Amino acid sequence: MSRRLRSSGSAVTAIFAIAVLAAAPFLLGGYALTLLDYIAIYALVALGLVLMTGAGGIVSFGQAAFLGIGAYATAWWTTAIGGSPFTGLLIGLLASGITAAVLGAATLRLGGHFLPLSTIAWGIAIDYLFGNLEALGSHNGIAAIPPLSVGALPLASARSFYYFVWPLLGLAMLLLSNLLDSREGRAIRALRGGNALVESLGINPFRTRLCAFVLAALLAALAGWLYAHFQRVVSSTAFDLEAGIEFLLMALIGGTTHVAGAVVGAGIVTLMKEGMQSFLPLITSNSTQLQAVVLGALFILILQKARFGLVPLILRVLPKQAPRRTLEPAAPLSRRVPTPKGASLLSVEGLTKRFGGLVAVDEVSFEVKAGEIIGLIGPNGAGKTTLFNLVTGLASPDEGHIRFLGADVGRLAAHVLVRRGLARTFQHVKLRPSMTLLDNVALGAYARTRSGFLRGALRLDRSEERSVKAEAARELARVGLDAKAHERAGTLPLGEQRLLEVARALAADPALVILDEPAAGLRRMEKQALANLIKALRSEGVTVMLVEHDMDFVMGLVDRVVVMDFGVKIAEGSPREVSADPRVREAYLGAEAA
Repeated sequence: MSRRLRSSGSAVTAIFAIAVLAAAPFLLGGYALTLLDYIAIYALVALGLVLMTGAGGIVSFGQAAFLGIGAYATAWWTTAIGGSPFTGLLIGLLASGITAAVLGAATLRLGGHFLPLSTIAWGIAIDYLFGNLEALGSHNGIAAIPPLSVGALPLASARSFYYFVWPLLGLAMLLLSNLLDSREGRAIRALRGGNALVESLGINPFRTRLCAFVLAALLAALAGWLYAHFQRVVSSTAFDLEAGIEFLLMALIGGTTHVAGAVVGAGIVTLMKEGMQSFLPLITSNSTQLQAVVLGALFILILQKARFGLVPLILRVLPKQAPRRTLEPAAPLSRRVPTPKGASLLSVEGLTKRFGGLVAVDEVSFEVKAGEIIGLIGPNGAGKTTLFNLVTGLASPDEGHIRFLGADVGRLAAHVLVRRGLARTFQHVKLRPSMTLLDNVALGAYARTRSGFLRGALRLDRSEERSVKAEAARELARVGLDAKAHERAGTLPLGEQRLLEVARALAADPALVILDEPAAGLRRMEKQALANLIKALRSEGVTVMLVEHDMDFVMGLVDRVVVMDFGVKIAEGSPREVSADPRVREAYLGAEAA
């Protein structure tokens, strides 16, 4: 009954909001409607930043450039050529998409502060291009742009345009919300975890980042098309770096983690600018400079008091809707054909990796067979991490071969290896703390599913999504976390976070799971629970490789042990044999122990 009441309450809220928007043209004058039209246009640009910056962590100051490409494309087409505005839209989208793809290919591999700086550079360059091309009117821009019309109905007035632009914005918000709740949306949200995490999920981080970048550019180009036919004139001053900063400010003020934040932020900044342009000239002759100061102060205030924006702040104090606890029936995801027990799964032959004059891994060879638990141990500095990175595709060997399921995979990227059946966890837990446990585990099933951006946005992926959620729930139950499926991952203690990582790895249906120091930081009881889970996985036919320095944890758990020291394999065998090896005792306890 309570769920029915909550659903009814949400429906009433939505109907009320639609009714208010529909009634606005009858209650407001032309000036107010004009401001609302501009807010809708700017909100489309900010929506792209919600996708790119809020979800994907890609900070861009150059969205105004794509707004300009969309505006100039349709302005030139409709004035110089006399073509249809809707053909102008297609030209603007195509030009923005190609430009974004080229710029993204050149800059999106940059890390740290270099990427935002690069967006400033090409944003200035594109704005300079607008102002210096004779075909685009140079600094005078393009005037006498025809208004839009739908059939025989012209959209020349603020009222008629309102009924076109706001439904279009609503549709864009709905599609973006659908996308963020899909397979590719989860992949974009995972980008904030870093490339190592994203690749471990079978996701190509560069492709995903580029797709988000291009989609944000297309939203800006759509806004540019609307801007040109509503403003009826375009010039380069509207698409400069200052405009790019304002769009980013809109997204940050409203909240980059929520699609409604784009509308709220666009409304606040637009109304503030309009108010300051009317008020500040009364008190100073330097109103333009003071306006920038006020906006900067507002930005600092938001960062101090509502770091994630106003919409998340408001949602935090409102009554929370309880998540749906029961999952709908779903067909199971396809599973990998199991490797016969005892067959060779992973073969490492003469593996060597050098860093300058340092040989981190020196001609190491060993084999992992299906159905066993094997431990790779050694003291700190033994070369375990480097070997682990070589096996999982995060680094390439200088010499030697890595064969997985019979194929040489030594030069394959990590996300490709995941698709072939190799899953991993991390020494330092890598989760998306703001996502639920269910969504974190669903990320692990990315390589087993196929729905793309379009299917996700149109919500044609629901059958596959039900299967993914059912698989995620099954893996959570497998590690004993099913009761917390709808909690946020960041609220878990370390021991349960490590179990969650294991569940995410299992969701990939791997042939081999490699656990990177899974006992690090755990208390005795948590280690025992983890050991019991690993033994249970072996009984279910899962092959496990442990990379550990905790010798006591490994010896009572594994079938075989490989021991490394200073990049060299010094022993291999059963736990009893390895424990008695004097070279192992010396490596762990020092020369006196020998």
